[in-house]
Amino acid sequence: MNAWNAFLTNYRLWRRRWFYPLISLFVALSVSLAAPLPGRAFDLLPLLFQGVQIFQLSNISDRQEVDLGKDINQQVSGEVKLYRNAEVNRYVEQVGRRLAANSDRPNLPYTFQVVDDPAINAFATAGGYVYVHTGLLKAADNEAELASVIAHEIGHIGGKHLVKQMRQQAIAGGLATAAGLDRNQVVGLGVQLALNLPRSRQDEFDADQRGLRTLTRSGYAQSGMVSFMQKLLGKGSTPTFLSTHPATSDRINTLKRSINSQPSNGRYGLDNAAYKANIRALL
Repeated sequence: MNAWNAFLTNYRLWRRRWFYPLISLFVALSVSLAAPLPGRAFDLLPLLFQGVQIFQLSNISDRQEVDLGKDINQQVSGEVKLYRNAEVNRYVEQVGRRLAANSDRPNLPYTFQVVDDPAINAFATAGGYVYVHTGLLKAADNEAELASVIAHEIGHIGGKHLVKQMRQQAIAGGLATAAGLDRNQVVGLGVQLALNLPRSRQDEFDADQRGLRTLTRSGYAQSGMVSFMQKLLGKGSTPTFLSTHPATSDRINTLKRSINSQPSNGRYGLDNAAYKANIRALL
């Protein structure tokens, strides 16, 4: 019996001593396979730190993501012109908060801002920051259509799509060093991805499904998501919101199938006149 106890004690010590280093080594080697290495011997220790830092970027806590979102928002605010009308901003925030409360991540402190730009566009960054262009507000016919776009962007936040895309770009761009990821570079990367680069096909479909669930739970008419996309596709030129979001017709068909399989009695947000009254400062 004593021999057995001694064996268990030694086993636990061995596992504690070797298990965690082996996990770190596995992460580092996984990262090393993601990028070509020079044809020479390499120092494993810097690579180990690089692997751990990049791995942690995709597994940051909600608090860390919110802090990162604040830094990204500061830079985004310098890149775009925010719309300052208090009435319109309150309205967009009201719609956004109704949706956020029924989202996949209702615990985040969401921030909804209006960008003074005629382009039909909206985007989201990390930690609950959502931006809607005035051009999109004017293009929507009712609150259900506006809510469908905001719900889609909240879906990107729910799936942590920007954070995952930042991780991929950090690996591809070699931003990580032995000391870890430079925060300023990471923030700049987040701004670039949010403003200029489209999400992947997979992320768009995922955000659509998350957004549809959020829209439904919030009591909005599901048809708003489909009608807004269809209406924009009928315009002469493809709006920014759809030109940077691939496979729009496929997305519409997928949404229709999802709605047919899980219909809802929600009809909120279809009053066109009430919507126009809420954004009258823009009209």
